[in-house]
Amino acid sequence: MVMSTSISHAPAPRHRRSRARSALVLGMAGLLAAAGVTALSGTAEAASTLGAAAAEKGRYFGAAVAAQHLGESGYAATLNTEFNSSTPENEMKWDAVERTRNSFTFGAADQIVNHAQSRGMKVRGHTLVWHSQLPGWVGGLGAADLRSAMNNHINKVMQHYKGKIHSWDVVNEAFQDGNSGARRSSPFQDKLGDGFIEEAFRTARAADPAAKLCYNDYNTDGINAKSNAVYNLVRDFKARGVPIDCVGFQSHFNSASPVPGDYQANLKRFADLGVDVQITELDIEGSGTAQANNYSNVVKACLAVSRCTGITVWGVTDKYSWRASGTPLLFDGNYTKKPAYHAVLSALGGSG
Repeated sequence: MVMSTSISHAPAPRHRRSRARSALVLGMAGLLAAAGVTALSGTAEAASTLGAAAAEKGRYFGAAVAAQHLGESGYAATLNTEFNSSTPENEMKWDAVERTRNSFTFGAADQIVNHAQSRGMKVRGHTLVWHSQLPGWVGGLGAADLRSAMNNHINKVMQHYKGKIHSWDVVNEAFQDGNSGARRSSPFQDKLGDGFIEEAFRTARAADPAAKLCYNDYNTDGINAKSNAVYNLVRDFKARGVPIDCVGFQSHFNSASPVPGDYQANLKRFADLGVDVQITELDIEGSGTAQANNYSNVVKACLAVSRCTGITVWGVTDKYSWRASGTPLLFDGNYTKKPAYHAVLSALGGSG
């Protein structure tokens, strides 16, 4: 995410077959009628939450989760009721799981994964290789040591969660903002060069072949220099057989950077390369009808692109958002559903 700084028998005689067929048809009709009542009531109930409504559309609807808030009843109840996917907000980042080289601590991340699994939620892994929230020792390594440390980190973290994570943000935010389309300066870029992204994805595929491997970034939501650079990377990877399964679009919006008019077209052009697209960190500053309309537009764009597999909002409640002052989420500080919530549920085809 951007920090605050920035789913045979022999035939019976004909008359016997006729009677049997009639009985079968009548019996099946009765069963279907009974099943229909159940299905209809189940659908009506299911469509009353974000996760269930999204599931009916073949998507997930998730939230970023902070382990420290899971003990709060309102937080846990809202998460458990409304969402069917969880992303650890900070608990899987490098400084949280490997503060000291080759010494791994998974307690907080395990808490989120266990909570999600016990409730049938999917889990997105976030994130393996990122220039931010790195422990100091990483930046101090020489190239050979850094390559070894990066591959070891990917292997150890992914193997710990093997079979539990549906998608991983393998590399996060590797491109600069602005119009250059250049790579961002980082210990990985500066010491390992452009090849570090490919190496990270190849290492990740070997570590957990079943997990979807994503590249994730922000300010790539519309067609611009930065998204073009990511597009070219993904196109090159697909052409050369480098393992990549999905691209994550963070989608942090506000009045100064609203949902771009070419948002849907941008999602589709990436999907047309043969990758899934996921909205990974959605939050939209604002309130009332304007915020609701923006949220609705994002959901409609995802539903219009068959390979847009899910949406994650970056938090459960405004009060714990990294952009709290902009009230960017679907539930306010008291866990009350905002107009944006109802707009999202409606866009998903649900009803509250």
